[in-house]
Amino acid sequence: MKGLLILSHYVEDGEALSTRALLIRAGLDVTTITFESTLNIITAFGLHVKADAFAKDVDTLAYDFLIIPGGKYVAKVVDKDTQIKELAKLFYKQDKLIGAICAGPRFLGQAGLLNGKSFTAYPGSEKDISKGIYLPSYKAIRDHNIITARGAGAVYDFAYEIVKYLLGEEKAHSLLNSIMF
Repeated sequence: MKGLLILSHYVEDGEALSTRALLIRAGLDVTTITFESTLNIITAFGLHVKADAFAKDVDTLAYDFLIIPGGKYVAKVVDKDTQIKELAKLFYKQDKLIGAICAGPRFLGQAGLLNGKSFTAYPGSEKDISKGIYLPSYKAIRDHNIITARGAGAVYDFAYEIVKYLLGEEKAHSLLNSIMF
């Protein structure tokens, strides 16, 4: 199975890179994409990383899941964004998995994808998801084909839920055992 993970300038390092690493460790294929004008991304903590591809150059129909990390970029772009929301809507309509962590669920909330659904997110991010069921005490939660997590401290729980959904509980437990969680 293969998925897309969105990188943007000021993406939260741990939420993007640790999630990517854990999913690859579990045997999933993860392609990083960006909507920025360059493939060279500077993360929230100043790390220079290179996205695999521009979003416009990727055949999204060929992918099984989408990951939207949080970070400082969310507050800067979420209100005017159409590209991330449209990509999430496309995956949702195809009943493919969407994972969003920290402030990332704001994109899903503004796109109307969390209406009536249980979710968690970084405190304050729930403001864009007034029609969802906010569960702030959960580190990660799945409601149908959407998995949300509340922040960088929940990356392992987030990756576990993604792997469990895509590859099964045994593979998810194996992932956690392999990292001595």
